[in-house]
Amino acid sequence: QVQLVESGGGLVQPGGSLRLSCAASGFSFSIANMGWYRQAPGKERELVASITDTFATTYADFVKDRFTISRDNDKNTTTLQMTTLKSEDTAVYYCVIQWPYDVWGRGTQVTVSA
Repeated sequence: QVQLVESGGGLVQPGGSLRLSCAASGFSFSIANMGWYRQAPGKERELVASITDTFATTYADFVKDRFTISRDNDKNTTTLQMTTLKSEDTAVYYCVIQWPYDVWGRGTQVTVSA
């Protein structure tokens, strides 16, 4: 079974940091392209960052220089390190297999509030 399980979400104050992790299983992780998406209430889902099997990365403009995506093929995990968090970063964050499948985790809530 293909599974993606996100963790690390929670409540953080503006300017703070969080690290989201995604534990992957049931497929060949090392050859997959992975991504993080988010969805806030009243807004469409949007790409936050992605990382390919060759470790090439892509970032949305609104998180560039604040967030970092990485992967550990030995542990079958991908992470999203978030810094300088703002209230507008509040959303449900999803781990996604972008290729060779299109599979989504169930998400983890990130709330940025004082």
